[in-house]
Amino acid sequence: GGQGLVLSGKMLADALAASGKRVAQSQTYEPTSRGGFCNADLVISDAEVDFPLTTAIDYLVLLDRLAVKPSWPLLKPGALVIADTRLCPELPAGNFRCCHLPLSRTALELGSERVTNIVALGALVALTNICDRQRIEQTVRAETPRGFLDLNTDALRAGYSIAAAPIAATVC
Repeated sequence: GGQGLVLSGKMLADALAASGKRVAQSQTYEPTSRGGFCNADLVISDAEVDFPLTTAIDYLVLLDRLAVKPSWPLLKPGALVIADTRLCPELPAGNFRCCHLPLSRTALELGSERVTNIVALGALVALTNICDRQRIEQTVRAETPRGFLDLNTDALRAGYSIAAAPIAATVC
């Protein structure tokens, strides 16, 4: 909780909806305002979404160990897991593809750990092509407060870069 994945999930949902996709977004929070488990789920379809809650996961972004246990049973075979190297150093074995990326370290190098979510969003878009880069950049610009615009834009592009770096991603 408190790492901004709900916000980046909303940005992705808005970008996908603007691209003509049908999207249902939901999130859950534990009672603690920061530091508890929270998640942001997106159900994405070209057709009408018949059930708005996630029942199986194609792509999972992990920024905390707390999210592993509740998410693992929902992973589809061959799903892509993007995990932060510092915050989620170890993952259970399973039938999935894993990219351990320095998401939070990259955000810190940009000047603020608060943009780890945007670095992760950039990495997700780069690794999956789930959304057109121009569309996600437009959405991030439109939904970012002016004082954070340059930082968020830099974070999104840094996410693209670390996802493309062959030595940055390690297979689990």
